Amino acid sequence: MNSHRIVLARSSLLGFAALIAAGALALPTLPALAYSENSTKAVNIDTAGLAIRGYDPVAYFTVGKPTLGSPQFTAQHDGATYRFASAANRDVFAKEPAKYAPAFGGFCAMGAVFEKKLDGDPNLWRIVDGKLYLNVGEPAQKRWLEDVPGNIGKAQTNWTNIKDKAPKDL
Repeated sequence: MNSHRIVLARSSLLGFAALIAAGALALPTLPALAYSENSTKAVNIDTAGLAIRGYDPVAYFTVGKPTLGSPQFTAQHDGATYRFASAANRDVFAKEPAKYAPAFGGFCAMGAVFEKKLDGDPNLWRIVDGKLYLNVGEPAQKRWLEDVPGNIGKAQTNWTNIKDKAPKDL
């Protein structure tokens, strides 16, 4: 009976790995999110229009870690509201929003490789060549880190085709 459970566990893991390899990267989003499967926006926002779950995009560059922003300090960019930890961060963003806004509208970078718009987790991030990238979960982050330049290239190519589509349609 125990060997049967081990075989099932291995089989499940192999099946998951095969789904990722085949491009069916359907990792679940966290239940507390207001991520919309129906939105055709190129920016990942919640139902209130908030980007990156309220995290400060400038803080990734200045303090090197995810930092929650405050409703007191906000800026609009590409139809999304960004929050900041300080007025100074908000002002920096306002001068160059494209520099600080996450790649692929804050959707998962690895998801874009597979032509999917998956929710980006602000805690799974990397700055590469001056651009912020988010991923949906640790398996996606790990896979993305295996070939960052190649994955960025594939995602950029795919992004033009998927950016205006609803996640549920991909």
